Amino acid sequence: MTRIACILNPKARDGLSLKQWDTFLPALEEVGFEISLYKTEYPGHATEISNNLVNEEYELVVAVGGDGTVHEVASGLRGSKTPLGILPIGSGNDYARAHGIPIPRGKKYPGMKEAINILSNGVDRTVGAVRVEGRPAIGHHSIPDPQHHSVDGTPEKEGYMVRWSFLEVDSGVTSVVNRMKNEGKFKWIRGQLKYTFLGISAVLGWKKQSGWIKIDDNPGEVIEFSGLFCLSQCQTFGGGYKVTPGASPVHSSPSLLLAFGLSKIQMLMVMGPLQKGTHVGKWGKISMQSSSSLEVKSVNSQGQPTEESHNPTMYVNVDGEAVLTTPVSMKYHDNQITVRGAKSIPNE
Repeated sequence: MTRIACILNPKARDGLSLKQWDTFLPALEEVGFEISLYKTEYPGHATEISNNLVNEEYELVVAVGGDGTVHEVASGLRGSKTPLGILPIGSGNDYARAHGIPIPRGKKYPGMKEAINILSNGVDRTVGAVRVEGRPAIGHHSIPDPQHHSVDGTPEKEGYMVRWSFLEVDSGVTSVVNRMKNEGKFKWIRGQLKYTFLGISAVLGWKKQSGWIKIDDNPGEVIEFSGLFCLSQCQTFGGGYKVTPGASPVHSSPSLLLAFGLSKIQMLMVMGPLQKGTHVGKWGKISMQSSSSLEVKSVNSQGQPTEESHNPTMYVNVDGEAVLTTPVSMKYHDNQITVRGAKSIPNE
């Protein structure tokens, strides 16, 4: 039998993951897997578990949950030869989409057998990741403060924190959306519809502020942060929104979407096109390009970049979790993790 370790987030999809695991287990055993199950108990626990399993004799370490669980398991496996498998039963599941793994609909999982078949007979691809360094987002009453993980490496600046992104890094109105999601707003709504309600709420409450960005080796520039930026290795996030159409984890660099200087009406109007991936080029304010590095900072009263945080705070999402704030830097690195996906994946 093939030995695999499954790391289950019991809180994924508002607790539905536990019920679905009862269906997964016999189906996994039927195809010949010998399974060791590990349940997470707190944020970051999946990273600790997966990193401890690197030297064990498992063919696969499988993340059972959503993008947050995948991020933690991938962080623990990064740099090792142990492949990451995915059984996507979370709210977003966008990293699974990028690797051709079928996504559940409603309370059922019609693609379960296909997802398990990918674990058995899929293709292993070695892909890159983005190193993200910024100030930790601490001090929120309803969200645990993010903790440093030794596997992520040492930050270059004192008081900063490092995370590795496998899916996407974003900020602006989207970071407000994820902050509200983590706080439990609209928790009774599932899937993409939840993100739609969160997006409308975030736009209506948005306050204008300026910032400084530097793309790759180009000169920095001051912009108005009314909208969003997203440095992504996958074409969707937020539960299927096609934010960076055409992006893929097997490409040589991530895709960078810039959507700045939007009015609130434009931010609301772009939500539909974002779902379909038809927003690039709208109003002459939304662009996309390949990019391997990005820096974002606040500016002082003279319009010069500073090491101070934005006020109000500008949160930065790493794989859907608002764990950092500006100033922040991002840099892509090749060959960080091996992922078992479908034989054919989007945009390969």
